[in-house]
Amino acid sequence: MKSLNVLLIAIIFISPINSHAYNDVWSQTGHRVVGEIASKHITGKTKRALKKILKGQSLAFASTFADEIKSDRRYNEFYTWHYINMPMDMDYKNSKKNPEGDLVSGINYCIKIIKDDNTTNDDKAFYLKLLIHFIGDLHQPMHIALEEDRGGNDFKVQWFNEDSNLHRVWDKHMIEDYNMSYTELANNVKTLSKKQKKAIQNGSIIDWVDETHELTREVYKNTKPNDNLRYSYSYKNFDTVRSQLQKAGIRLAKVLNDLF
Repeated sequence: MKSLNVLLIAIIFISPINSHAYNDVWSQTGHRVVGEIASKHITGKTKRALKKILKGQSLAFASTFADEIKSDRRYNEFYTWHYINMPMDMDYKNSKKNPEGDLVSGINYCIKIIKDDNTTNDDKAFYLKLLIHFIGDLHQPMHIALEEDRGGNDFKVQWFNEDSNLHRVWDKHMIEDYNMSYTELANNVKTLSKKQKKAIQNGSIIDWVDETHELTREVYKNTKPNDNLRYSYSYKNFDTVRSQLQKAGIRLAKVLNDLF
């Protein structure tokens, strides 16, 4: 029995997890900001539907579920749904698609399952939580990035003299170091007119992917491997992070309102 336990432990540590899986996906704070902003833009009908499906959980609370299940190998099939590998000179339509799925196919599948009248409430809740998360991921520039560096995970940089990578800088460092709670960040977004909000919500999922990918090009263009990123980097880029979180929240609300 003891030798069997040792063998099982060895298998757990040796068995490869999807080699292209990204290490980070917006910080918990970032995803909760998206959920909180979305909650301010959904209709009363949508709120009632969400309350029933999520059993009272808020969008902010549900937004981190897709990351939490990464520790459970039963959900390995969803790893590739968190990102898109795409060359810098490509748009989504013309890029090579991952046969295991990506952000676009994952989002569309979630919508399909939620719309299906034959779907159980438990399954609707599961895929709704994934959808909430993936709309957030779609707006993180390093989630629509290069396969060769795994979306910046292998793009080594320093963050205030500590070893890190470009993906983590955009996922986590700038948000966490700003030292605001998700509600504070959500309550201090840029004031937008109805016309501006409508413009943000226009377009398809693929249009939103291509828009984020334009930011990805700028991130790669303006960062060099082994750069020691500090205050000046946040000063130049944190407004972009905040803008992406706001867009994600407003667009998530649009997707949910269309669903319900």
